[in-house]
Amino acid sequence: MNEKEKCAQGLLYDANYDAELINERMACKDLCLEYNGLKNSDTEKRNQALKKILGKTKENICIEPSFWCDYGYNIEVGENFYANHNLVILDCAPVKFGDNVFIGPNCSFYTAGHPLDVKQRNAGLEYAHPITVGNNVWLGGNVVVLPGVTIGHNSVIGAGSIVTKDIPSNVVAVGNPCKVVKSLEEEQ
Repeated sequence: MNEKEKCAQGLLYDANYDAELINERMACKDLCLEYNGLKNSDTEKRNQALKKILGKTKENICIEPSFWCDYGYNIEVGENFYANHNLVILDCAPVKFGDNVFIGPNCSFYTAGHPLDVKQRNAGLEYAHPITVGNNVWLGGNVVVLPGVTIGHNSVIGAGSIVTKDIPSNVVAVGNPCKVVKSLEEEQ
């Protein structure tokens, strides 16, 4: 089994020294650099560049520069997707965003994690677990979402939160670690 296959299965894999993965990341970073250099007013070129980077997209999407990701092909975004400036997605595993997702500035989504064992970590090993964000989700500025997290439909994640565990649908959640503080079902 090669390193990419190990990664896809959520196993420890060599992310730092595997030539195939390094080359894929370099190619993706070049595409991100190209995207980040485009004029904001050139929406057609920006959309074309995003479709080259991302694995699967709907039609109405906007990601403000700067935007960085590791591979791109593991990212799926739904319709009416908006991300403000400085979005980072470490997409070693799939990252799926539903429809009508709004992301504030300086947000990060990390599928990659590192072992606690120092020898494994120093050998360049890591693991990756998918992230899923449901439909109609709003994430405030400076939110960090960690490996393996699912955020349910219609939820709001408060600015500055670090999401370490799954968040159910129809709630407001905030903090470090991010916790549910309010149900939105009562208001509907």
